[in-house]
Amino acid sequence: MGTLYHNPRCSKSRQAFQLLNESDIEFIVVEYLKQPLTFEELKSLALRLQSGVRTLIRTGEEEFSQSGVSTKDLDDADVVAKLIVECPKLMQRPIHDNGKLAVIGRPPEDVLGL
Repeated sequence: MGTLYHNPRCSKSRQAFQLLNESDIEFIVVEYLKQPLTFEELKSLALRLQSGVRTLIRTGEEEFSQSGVSTKDLDDADVVAKLIVECPKLMQRPIHDNGKLAVIGRPPEDVLGL
């Protein structure tokens, strides 16, 4: 069974949720802003991402700009996990994770690829 890291306020996340439901794929939903992930969970998730560790961070957010972290450091799973622990809003979404691989649903149809 997979996990969808979900933000119901995000249209792409809602679309991914709907696609998974319509495809009869079993998954649980984690609203990561209400249930923040731990450092270890985030580090592990970042390392499973098919698109690479750096894609877990929303670099366009003001909070990222204010963090003082350079985009050059975003290939380090520890740096990425620490940033998201400090500010969960920086986590990219939606993410479908099957425990071995994870994919960011941008476009939302990408969540069906696991």
